[in-house]
Amino acid sequence: MNIARVNRISEFDGQTVQLNGWVYNSRRSGKIGFLMLRDGFGIIQCIVAKNDVGEDKFEEFKKITQESSLSIVGEVVKNERAPGGFEIITADLTIHHISTDYPISPKEHGTDFLMNNRHLWLRSKRQHSILKVRHEIIKATRDFFDSHDFTLVDSPIFTSNAAEGSTTLFSTDYFEEQAYLSQTGQLYGEASAMAFGRHYNFGPTFRAEKSKTRRHLTEFWMVEPEIAFCEIEEDMEWAERLIHFIIKRVLENKRAELDILERDIPQLEEALKPFPRISYTEGVNMLKEGGIDFEWGDDFGAPHETFIAEKFEQPIIVHRFPAAIKAFYMKRDPENEKVVLGMDILAPEGYGEIVGGSERETRIDVLEERIAEEGLNQEDFDWFLDLRRFGSVPHSGFGMGIERVVAWICKLPHVRETIPFPRMMGRLRP
Repeated sequence: MNIARVNRISEFDGQTVQLNGWVYNSRRSGKIGFLMLRDGFGIIQCIVAKNDVGEDKFEEFKKITQESSLSIVGEVVKNERAPGGFEIITADLTIHHISTDYPISPKEHGTDFLMNNRHLWLRSKRQHSILKVRHEIIKATRDFFDSHDFTLVDSPIFTSNAAEGSTTLFSTDYFEEQAYLSQTGQLYGEASAMAFGRHYNFGPTFRAEKSKTRRHLTEFWMVEPEIAFCEIEEDMEWAERLIHFIIKRVLENKRAELDILERDIPQLEEALKPFPRISYTEGVNMLKEGGIDFEWGDDFGAPHETFIAEKFEQPIIVHRFPAAIKAFYMKRDPENEKVVLGMDILAPEGYGEIVGGSERETRIDVLEERIAEEGLNQEDFDWFLDLRRFGSVPHSGFGMGIERVVAWICKLPHVRETIPFPRMMGRLRP
């Protein structure tokens, strides 16, 4: 007998199969029961009739509860009114475990309760759909870079240095030294780019930001390409192409999940158009014209990013930020030393920055000066400066935060729903 999966059930039309899964919900009307079976790949309706399964099995069916585990044997039949267009006429069932007092019932629950039960909340249709979209985004990201001759080279999680500011580091004892959880794999990515030409790393990063906004996590996943012989304009092109590729793949392969999430598809399709580009200075002028008090040189906060992004239907690229508010490794603009050749991509609909990148500084003296200004230990960066001593070339890269992209594409109210087990201030369990 074939053991089938719900997502491939159409391949077994008219055949008798076995399905293994959990009870999503069930109800009875006299001698007929209706069981929604969840197998991790989808949900299907199973008809359980007393005349088909026998009195003993029907009595067992009456005992099942939400999230009880069981195996169903039955015939696959078409039914256009059923979810997915098919259902199972059950001939036999085997109960593996009766779930008792499952805490997440169909009624409304508060956010804190759901987060405390995150290990169970993942089973819900909405959360399941979000993580399926997340999977597609990650797969599309890897496929994009792999198909353009980028080499995945992993960067370490333990580091001795800071890349994005020393105030947001998680520190830990590392034998006789102090180490930090990586804020970014970018510095090591620069070394890989000098070895492989086109590199990317993909993994968890950590920021000890004491922020409780809907956009922030303390542990999040980031993909970071680094490209040799690449200047800022090309860097922006790579980032735009990546986002276009991701959106196309999600629209092609996860339309059902987007429907469950009630995502506005035409609104998402707007992001397939070319991204407008504005300078930081132009963004400041837009804020001032809109009556918002903002000084040139300050960093954009969430309200400023949202105000600017709302002027456009697509994500927008903001470039050439003040050097004083950006990382030490970003290259100064030769035409204006007050700004760096950096760029951020702001998602529409209030989701803010999803990509941050720059052309990298290649002048050793400027890097040494910036490292000193940041109060960093130069010895920790000697290896990084070697990249400028031995065959230095123009190079650029960026980082794309997976969770923020998931939040935007799924149109979620908070980034905590974008990752299986979010880590935030006050949230370390489960």
